[in-house]
Amino acid sequence: MITVTFITNDNKTVTLEEGGSLLRISLREKGGIPYRCGGGICGTCKCRIEQGIANTDAIKAKERKHLTEEDFANNYRMACQTFITGDVSVSWTPKKVN
Repeated sequence: MITVTFITNDNKTVTLEEGGSLLRISLREKGGIPYRCGGGICGTCKCRIEQGIANTDAIKAKERKHLTEEDFANNYRMACQTFITGDVSVSWTPKKVN
C-alpha cells in the first residue's frame, strides 16, 4: 500500500494499492493540487515533495521547461509529470482567491 499526504490540504492522507501520477491521484482523491492543463504545458501543478522524493520517477523534459535546477534541488516537481512508487508527502502554494 502507498500513502500520499496532501500537506497543503489539511494533511489529507489517502492510501492506495498502487501509485500513479500525483495529479491523477489528487484529482481522484480530492487532494487539492492546483492544475490547469494536466499535460505538462502550463506548470500550474508545481508542488514540493516534502517527504519521499526517492519514491518518485525521473524528472521529465516537460518539467525542465517550467522548473529550474534549484527547484529540483529543493524537491519541486510538476504533479502531472511525477509518478510515485511509494509513500510521499506533498505541498504547494495555494491559489490566490480574488
